[in-house]
Amino acid sequence: MDFHADMTAIAVRGLAGGTSGAVVLLHHPAAAAPGPAAPAPAPAPMAPPPATRPVAHEGPLLSALDAQVLEGVARGESTVQLASRLYLSRQGIEYRIGQMLRRFDTPNRPALVSRAHALGMFAAGQWPPRVLPERVKP
Repeated sequence: MDFHADMTAIAVRGLAGGTSGAVVLLHHPAAAAPGPAAPAPAPAPMAPPPATRPVAHEGPLLSALDAQVLEGVARGESTVQLASRLYLSRQGIEYRIGQMLRRFDTPNRPALVSRAHALGMFAAGQWPPRVLPERVKP
């Protein structure tokens, strides 16, 4: 059986600047054509996924304190709120956030949280956001 489609691929950059993956879009030209459509062939049975642990996303490991700061930023806490909760100075919080902005190559706090989510740093579907234990240095 032959399958013909237009393909578009977009490279995805990782933190180190290299290509870490690709997004591939397939467009079947006949699917957009007007008129009667041919019945779609039955999908081939897929093999069950391997029983292995998923490959970890690339990204930095955080200290326990940096993980707490990142979680607070993701919750929308202000610098003063973070400093009070973590018993640090405002300057200490700003320093740690500044270091993370550079490590994640992001311009601001919302972009930092977005990049952390994209790198799989947070547990999915959980509020308040929590950094996964495997992303924290032992």
